[in-house]
Amino acid sequence: MTDSATDVTDVPDEAGARDDGPRGAAGERPWAWTVLRTGVIGPLGLAASADGLLQVVFGADTRTAATAVDRLARRLGGAPSPAPSPAHDVLAAASQQLTEYFAGGRTVFSVPLDWSLSSGFARRVLRELAAHVPYGTVVGYQHLADRVGEPGAARAVGAAMGGNPLPVVVPCHRVVESGGGLGGFGGGLETKRALLALEGVLPQPLF
Repeated sequence: MTDSATDVTDVPDEAGARDDGPRGAAGERPWAWTVLRTGVIGPLGLAASADGLLQVVFGADTRTAATAVDRLARRLGGAPSPAPSPAHDVLAAASQQLTEYFAGGRTVFSVPLDWSLSSGFARRVLRELAAHVPYGTVVGYQHLADRVGEPGAARAVGAAMGGNPLPVVVPCHRVVESGGGLGGFGGGLETKRALLALEGVLPQPLF
């Protein structure tokens, strides 16, 4: 197992989280992009700023990756920055840790996270999930709502999971229905099953 000195809770709390990283000319926010090939769930698109990992995109084939990059470019004020840069350093760390995770050698991520693509209730729920639902465990939508002090917000928790900009690292695949069903998943149920099987929550598929 790969040891981690810190985990995702070691980034600033919501009050101190930075919604705007360093900006270059004309208000552009520097960021970087790469595609990580995984043998478990296919290609993942990864975006990062100097503050941390910014987005994880499922199914990042050529077309999906191009769409994601275009959306981020419009959101952040410019195209991805050329290497080297602090954002590329974050990408390198994220790629290494995700590779270890998919190989079964990492159970905790220590890469810093940039939470600026989430806000309000969604960010609060996602931070609770990242901090307190560890590898190999699951939590119900209702239970997660209770944890953040919003017992009537199970549906809103589901919406927050669907809008999670940092899946896998912020593990929305670990959120399931209270009756035992998998619930929904932005990356598709087969991807959710594969991640839960990797973590030992579900049996590995036979084929």
